[in-house]
Amino acid sequence: MSYLAPGRVLAFAHRGGAYHPEIEGLENTLAAFQHAAALGYRYLETDVHVTKDGALLAFHDDVLDRVTDKVGAIRDLDLAEIREARIGGRERVPTFIDLLDNFPDALFNIDIKSDGAAAALAALVRERDLWDRILVGSFSRARIREFRRLTDGRVPTAAHPLEIVAFRFLPSARLADRLAGRGFVALQVPHRRGRLLLVSPGFVRRAHAAGKQVHVWTVDDPDEMRALLDRGIDGLFTDRTDVLKDVLVDRGLWEGAS
Repeated sequence: MSYLAPGRVLAFAHRGGAYHPEIEGLENTLAAFQHAAALGYRYLETDVHVTKDGALLAFHDDVLDRVTDKVGAIRDLDLAEIREARIGGRERVPTFIDLLDNFPDALFNIDIKSDGAAAALAALVRERDLWDRILVGSFSRARIREFRRLTDGRVPTAAHPLEIVAFRFLPSARLADRLAGRGFVALQVPHRRGRLLLVSPGFVRRAHAAGKQVHVWTVDDPDEMRALLDRGIDGLFTDRTDVLKDVLVDRGLWEGAS
């Protein structure tokens, strides 16, 4: 498996498929990712934060409050304290190492969510030889640049927001590519931002002409999925892993396990 193989559609289980009816309320848990893997998903999406004692946590929010029975900021808590929390009343918050150990054949798309997480993830890449097993992005320009520097540009990364803006709005694709840099392999973007259509046919053509992939988040509607596939996008993030699988199977594009 590879993030860089052309002519494929990557199906990303966003937080394990957060809104699948069978696992709703269990986002970013081992149970959610096991459910996605059982459906045949090979590409798992998660977020990472770092705890007070340096553990890399697979968790979206910077606080426990929304999805667990505990409260508090992750950066202020040790891993042992966080292990006491339960998501959906029953599931522990996993570390990223838990995901690596439980899903040895999976590839991971990772969003760096907090300061300190870039360095912790880079150290784990070296320790576990994860160079070709992850694709890393962040809404923070500083964090993704730090990660690229710490991994010598060897790990595939997604464009940060300023690179996306440069690529989308500069008049020349060649100029946009040069100014945005060559440190990313994919533009991971929403279909729309308010009234602005981001993933237009022209945007996809420009990305492909520059050798970049287009991955769209987070799409749960089958008609929207089909419209994006018609434009030639390279990957879709979804919370409805059942819906995306059905659409890709119907089009002969499903590459996961049956």
